[in-house]
Amino acid sequence: MKLQLQFNLAFGLLLVFVLGFAAVLIHFVLLDYLVANQKQELRKINTEMAAKLGAAVGGQKAAVPSSDRGDSSNPEQAPQDQTASPDGTKAVSKTEAAQSLFEEYSGLALLLDEDGNVVQSSNEVRSLPSEALKLGKEDSTQFTTISPNQGNYISDVLEVPGIGRLAQLTPLSQIKQFERALMGRLLLVLLAGGLLALLLSMLLTRKLIRPLMKLRGELHKVQERRFGEVSLVQAGGEIGNVARTVYDLAGELDRHNRAQKQFFQNASHELKTPLMSIAGYAEGIRDGVFQGEQSIKGLEIIRNEAGRLTRIVTEMTLLAKLESEEDIFQPSGVDVKELIEDTAERVNPLLGSRSIQLNMQWPDQEPKRHLITADRDKLLQAFLNLLSNAIRHAQSTINVEAIYGKDSLTVRIHDDGPGFPEELIPNLFKRFVKGKGGETGLGLAISRAIVERSGGTISAGNDSDGGAVLTVALPLTGALQARGKVPPLALQS
Repeated sequence: MKLQLQFNLAFGLLLVFVLGFAAVLIHFVLLDYLVANQKQELRKINTEMAAKLGAAVGGQKAAVPSSDRGDSSNPEQAPQDQTASPDGTKAVSKTEAAQSLFEEYSGLALLLDEDGNVVQSSNEVRSLPSEALKLGKEDSTQFTTISPNQGNYISDVLEVPGIGRLAQLTPLSQIKQFERALMGRLLLVLLAGGLLALLLSMLLTRKLIRPLMKLRGELHKVQERRFGEVSLVQAGGEIGNVARTVYDLAGELDRHNRAQKQFFQNASHELKTPLMSIAGYAEGIRDGVFQGEQSIKGLEIIRNEAGRLTRIVTEMTLLAKLESEEDIFQPSGVDVKELIEDTAERVNPLLGSRSIQLNMQWPDQEPKRHLITADRDKLLQAFLNLLSNAIRHAQSTINVEAIYGKDSLTVRIHDDGPGFPEELIPNLFKRFVKGKGGETGLGLAISRAIVERSGGTISAGNDSDGGAVLTVALPLTGALQARGKVPPLALQS
């Protein structure tokens, strides 16, 4: 089932439940209100009729409690509509007065004696069965249930002193009929509102679901590894955040995929060149093409190419481990000054063979130990790669300058060579990127991986006065410990 259909179905069921509950609640509340309102109307009519009946029988208005009359008129004051006897000489009996009064009344009215027997009634009441006109035994102000053929009635009974009880009845069926008519109109309004709400819900759901459907299509592209075809789905809120994440993920996967393809292409090219040299000279020596000194020279080339091939494979393996394996990196406390001096000692033969001078500059007010957290052997290899690269391009001088900061130590390696080609700088630390005179194209990539695993950064550029500049920034151990990022480490001598 589609998500949009599920949303619409769920909202429709919820709407039916809410409207049904509201209709039932309104039905009972409305019915109670109508019944209460009808009882107040009956009490008002009963009070007026009791006053007229008392005036007709006794020549004056009967005493009726003010709470029953609904006003604060003086009970001693005679009403304006007294009913005298036909000859005007005396008051009529209560039966005659009630009969005269009921003939003018179109509703259901009763006059009962003290025992609850009907003395007089209106014309509408005479059609009711006599057993239905009995007052309840426990409550003398309420009638017993009317017979099933007649239905239930709303009643109001008022005591008239000296006369009896005056009762007013209204069929409950009339109230229910009015309530049903009103409820029918109300249900039509609720139904129209419900349909309108459902229509709006479908439109809103479609608007919300559409980005999800598009996002599903983009994820399908990711599943099929078509990362470059993934586009950004425009949406707001959490859906927009997910869409942005998917788009960024696809971009990263696309870059990784292209880098991986480029890596295999470069790796195959770098491996193919020495293999072709080895195979060519080996076949030439086997077939007698190279003899004597040429054979010896061929064997030397085979040995050199094999060594080069071994270095490429070793560096590729190391780079892959640095980027994927955690155990290969064993951090410890390292003094950078001692590490740089050790690196300089190791490249001394290469410096001497090229007649290049290495100058090292350290701050005058430097701390006793320049401690960082790193794998000493790996970091030594990184600086060896950087110094070897500088030696290959320097003309006469290489300057190594250390800048000590509050939280970091920056080492700047500057040679007086021609500098890096500007178009090469953005990709200088990528695999198999070689400048003029480069070897495997992996040295700077390995240095970058080692420095970044040590928590530092590395960058390359050209000095304004000429020459290439390689800058390595490493966080000091004390700063990392203060931030709680690394545990205290023992100094490695």
